[in-house]
Amino acid sequence: MAKFEETSMGAIFQNRVEQFGDKTLILFKNKQGVWEEISWNKINEMVRDVGLYLISRGVQPGDKVALFSPNRYEWWVADLAILSIGAVNVPIYATNSAEESRYIIDNSDAKMCFVGTAEHMDKILSVRPNLPNLGELIIFDDLDKLPEGVVCIKDAMNAGKEYKNKDEFDQRLKPINIEDVATIIYTSGTTGNPKGVMLTHKNFVSNVNQLRAVDPEFLEGDHLFLSFLPLAHSLERTVGYYTPIFLGHKVAFAESTEKLLENFQEIRPTFLVSVPRIYEKVHSGITAKVSTAPPIKKALFNWAMGVAKENLPYFCEDKERTGMFAIKYNLANKLIFSKLKHALGMDKLHAAISGGGPLSVSDAEFFLGMGIKVCEGFGLTETTPVTHGNKPKKIKPGTVGPALKDTIVKIGEGGEVLIKGPQVMKGYYKNEAATKEVFTEDGFFRTGDIGEIDSDGYLKITGRIKDLIVTSGGKNISPQNIENSLVTSPLIEQVAVIGDNRKYLSALIVPSFAALETWAKENSIEFSSREDLVAKPEVQKLYEKEIEEQMKDYARVEQIRKFKLLTKEWSQDTDELTPTLKLKRRVVNQKFAQEIESMYPPE
Repeated sequence: MAKFEETSMGAIFQNRVEQFGDKTLILFKNKQGVWEEISWNKINEMVRDVGLYLISRGVQPGDKVALFSPNRYEWWVADLAILSIGAVNVPIYATNSAEESRYIIDNSDAKMCFVGTAEHMDKILSVRPNLPNLGELIIFDDLDKLPEGVVCIKDAMNAGKEYKNKDEFDQRLKPINIEDVATIIYTSGTTGNPKGVMLTHKNFVSNVNQLRAVDPEFLEGDHLFLSFLPLAHSLERTVGYYTPIFLGHKVAFAESTEKLLENFQEIRPTFLVSVPRIYEKVHSGITAKVSTAPPIKKALFNWAMGVAKENLPYFCEDKERTGMFAIKYNLANKLIFSKLKHALGMDKLHAAISGGGPLSVSDAEFFLGMGIKVCEGFGLTETTPVTHGNKPKKIKPGTVGPALKDTIVKIGEGGEVLIKGPQVMKGYYKNEAATKEVFTEDGFFRTGDIGEIDSDGYLKITGRIKDLIVTSGGKNISPQNIENSLVTSPLIEQVAVIGDNRKYLSALIVPSFAALETWAKENSIEFSSREDLVAKPEVQKLYEKEIEEQMKDYARVEQIRKFKLLTKEWSQDTDELTPTLKLKRRVVNQKFAQEIESMYPPE
């Protein structure tokens, strides 16, 4: 008999601890570079100690506690401790600046703050004079000397162990109301300050149950997830953390996105939760490598890719391959697919989830064709986040699948996707006007995304309202579709389509330099630097043809008339990408204003 009613993730965690005890829950790489395992019981011991420490420091139900750290197992410990004692977790992206963090702590009324590293601690200490209501900081890293008002998590755990009234943890956990706020997640504001999305225990509990209901059998068995998306984002939090806890699966923490491939090869996960950029990078990396391979290897790879394309209807619809095709596929698998999957560390991958932005059809089909179930889904921070997901036995590339159980979807004015369901947020914290604005009169949440629903109920997202380009001729154009088509080119790494209030569309393009440099060498084009290379007339001509080829199915008004080749890849560090690797259009427009203007000479 379950000890707790499953009305919160804290209660669900306690029930699973009872069930799985000394089995491994978490894997992480220690300072010696060795993967270490932590059991359900051990994590629970830490959660309870931290929870009791917070109680001893006067944290009451409903109080806000901030959490500012990169992904690591202590993030889970702090989160489960905060939630289990009825407090509210306010996560902050590990990449946020001191000022962005100050705004979130101040706006959310957070009383304490967990920090991951000395760098995170220093950021908060630098703005602390402007945070009169902030109490102590609890740091995950073990530092020799701690400033005043900062406690090491190990000391906090020891103090929690010493706390006399141990029953207080359960006494706080049991009465948690499913309608209570569990977290406030601040959306990365593209204009003005970010808004605090209030998600309740019901939102999270409903969403993990809805995800399981997509295909309960498919998620059974012993699985290992690899965690690398920021836990401060609801996609990783719900799908890569709460779902494995709900289902009793193991999770390994990747060291960083830079070491992702290496960690893949070491861990060989069975489940992956990712954003489109990662699939893009793997796909383009393989394509670039193949372009330098000897002719025979290249021909063999291209033949196998042809077989992969033929495999799509079988694999996406979960049909058995038969006859000659089965023999052909097995051969392609033996010679190419299995070797490729092994090299990538994807040979044990049962399924990969893609969310947080549109996945291009060519990236999805590349993995599906060779037998990796990539299921694209859809959602927003305000919907905890998942509202739609492709079914593992009926995958439609280019769609985000049908609505999850108990989710009502309709297409509103201008093609906007409207959602109603138990995963939809309570509202924006201390912002009634913004809350009112995102709900229709009959209670549907306005997603801001444009979409269409097919005869099977599968949703296809065709654009984002706020990203729509309105040309000076008054035409509405969705840049995402065009960008998705352009990045299917092996020569294009990243792209931003420009054209708002302009006479025609143009594009800023970051070439795939591995492929471009190979092409230059093959064509005896000498260059001294990337700047020199992209300025070559032959290279300009090459990209002209490439753009023309990728855009051949688009209407005249959607054609790219001019483009600029850039020499540096966009990244989160240089601020062109969000923590989930989506393009920050406003930043790109500001940063490259000169390059953009050069594509629109005065007439």
